[in-house]
Amino acid sequence: MTPSTDPGARRPPPRWPRPHFTDDAVKGYRWVYLWHWPIRTMHWIAALSLVVLAVTGLYIGRPYFLTGTGEADAFVMGWMRFLHFGAAAALVATAIIRIYWLAAGNKFERWNALIPWRPREWTNLIRMVKFYLLVHPERAPHYLGHNPLQQLSYAGLYAVAGLQVVTGFAMYGLANPGGIFADGFGWVSGVLGGWPMVRVLHHVATWVFVIFIPIHVYLAIRSDLLERTGTLSSIVSGGRFVRADLTYEDD
Repeated sequence: MTPSTDPGARRPPPRWPRPHFTDDAVKGYRWVYLWHWPIRTMHWIAALSLVVLAVTGLYIGRPYFLTGTGEADAFVMGWMRFLHFGAAAALVATAIIRIYWLAAGNKFERWNALIPWRPREWTNLIRMVKFYLLVHPERAPHYLGHNPLQQLSYAGLYAVAGLQVVTGFAMYGLANPGGIFADGFGWVSGVLGGWPMVRVLHHVATWVFVIFIPIHVYLAIRSDLLERTGTLSSIVSGGRFVRADLTYEDD
């Protein structure tokens, strides 16, 4: 009997959503599909948008490339503002996708996988802090998706991003007092205590992302190189290989 007609022959793995790997490719590991393509696309667009927003925003706040000639200065500042507003629009678009996916995604992408709301998750959050501080690292819980420390961090970043969007749209409305942004976000100044406070909070929130981005990249690379978790590659391929002998809290 040929393998194609032998009922005992091993069937090839499905082509989707896992890649073209057989179970024999990596002994002792199994493939887990975590992130759908809209989440992965949103991640990279949001990452690029945040970098552009940080660079152009800091320039707008302190224009260090001014030449002293009016026309040249206006040209540079005009491009900076254009890039800033375009990146803001892209970030808001990714936020809309993420909000939708909080309900439509799989169990790793939904809202209850983003917020550590159960008591056990808070206990595991402390264990994860000890793991990163190298205090009892062997006792760290294992997660397929985001661990509780990541959940809390990302939820906090979404809140900061929301503050950035609201304060940014409010200041954008100042350029056109009778426009839709002025009408829709004019209340922000009164709630936050005036326009100087709106600008300060917008600026401070920018530094939250400036500090977070290199830490996030470092931890992702560290996780792939030292822990062999495939975290970095999962945001490209959608999944990763995990050890088959471990118990995962969110499996």
